[in-house]
Amino acid sequence: MISLFGFGGQPPAEGSFHSIDGIPHFLSSSAAKHLLALEPMFDLVWASGWEEKANEYLPHLLGVPTLPHLSFERSMGRTNAHWKLDSIDAYAGERALAWIDDAFNDACHAWADGRGSPTLLVQTTPANGLTRREAQSLERWAHTLAHTEISIP
Repeated sequence: MISLFGFGGQPPAEGSFHSIDGIPHFLSSSAAKHLLALEPMFDLVWASGWEEKANEYLPHLLGVPTLPHLSFERSMGRTNAHWKLDSIDAYAGERALAWIDDAFNDACHAWADGRGSPTLLVQTTPANGLTRREAQSLERWAHTLAHTEISIP
């Protein structure tokens, strides 16, 4: 949602390329602005495959705050489940949760539907990341849950 890819010929206007551990990434400054605007409404958490490296690079490069990050166990034997699901579930506990990702699968939707707490899955595309449309959806959802603590990985 911040590191964009698959955008074709020309990269999006808002952002820039950076080398992260020798790998080129196009980082969306637009997504960073949306995260900053959402921060007062949400308990922001990095739920990225970058894990702790998100805090090593993103605050400095995009002006976003250092955030808690989740770590993930990547088990080759795991089937029919998103590789982030266990960590996100453990972190959220019984709190309301909005999860932004570009790779939801059926297990994610089943998990969200089965949670006892309000849960919003926000689908992004790898080429666009977190856009104004998704940010506005998150804001509307947060306003409906004004008295509930919300996590957003």
